[in-house]
Amino acid sequence: MRDYDPDWPVRFQQECRRLRFVVGPALKIEHMGSTSVSGLSAKPIMDILVGLPHLLRAKSTFVRPFAQLGYTYIPEYEAWLPGELFFRKRMPGPWTHHLHIMEQCNPRWRDFLLFRDYLRLHPEICRVRKPKEIALG
Repeated sequence: MRDYDPDWPVRFQQECRRLRFVVGPALKIEHMGSTSVSGLSAKPIMDILVGLPHLLRAKSTFVRPFAQLGYTYIPEYEAWLPGELFFRKRMPGPWTHHLHIMEQCNPRWRDFLLFRDYLRLHPEICRVRKPKEIALG
């Protein structure tokens, strides 16, 4: 875990521009996960959510172009996360990005963004509390 890095939103925007070359301007790209919440400590792995209208076509359309951007498709995740395609950047590691591809009607899409937005609206929840020192008398 690392302290929040104010450069994370900038790096997201840079990566978003790269992804736009593959997915085009019409698809929704969101920064999610702990690096998307100002002030929150996080593993320095950026989670990116890409919403599209038809997941079935995504595998045949995006796996190769994402590979050209440094992303590796992880097919094992399809069994664990039905309705989602998952990619990692910088395989075998250390990973720098996780890319989650799903239809925007997928309940996980909504849940990811609701959780992110809740944390953004309630920064007091993100503060790490240190255990109180116990004075021995």
